[in-house]
Amino acid sequence: MKIGIAADHAGLEQKGKLLELLKEKNFDIEDFGAYKYQGDDDYPDIVSPLAKALSEKKIDRAIAVCGSGVGVSIAANKFPGVRAALISETYSAHQGVEHDDMNMLCVGGRVLGTSLILEIILAFLNAEFQKDERFVRRLNKVLDIEKEYFKLN
Repeated sequence: MKIGIAADHAGLEQKGKLLELLKEKNFDIEDFGAYKYQGDDDYPDIVSPLAKALSEKKIDRAIAVCGSGVGVSIAANKFPGVRAALISETYSAHQGVEHDDMNMLCVGGRVLGTSLILEIILAFLNAEFQKDERFVRRLNKVLDIEKEYFKLN
């Protein structure tokens, strides 16, 4: 599984710690920036390359960190095929994948500690979409909405 990660200035410190921990666990992870602290960077600029890579299936899952996690989740969901959610505990991290095929995890670097974020990430990465009829039916309804409003062919 190829994983992408990105953070703005408010999530940069957490991202650095998470990158180290994930590499220690032998995850295939690509850093999409930011690479240095820039206090005036904007989360849409930071999360867009990550969301685009996910949308284009260049990566399988994505992790985005900003101060609260809200901004990156809003911006990321503007990309076709991206199903991003702000998560602050482990149950929703795995349930979002298992039931909703969530493919981007968004977290608040100023809200959660590194240990909890890592637990959330591991729950997200170790989960798989359950292809029960009801979950597939619901996902197809979401995909239909996306096709209609994103005007995809």
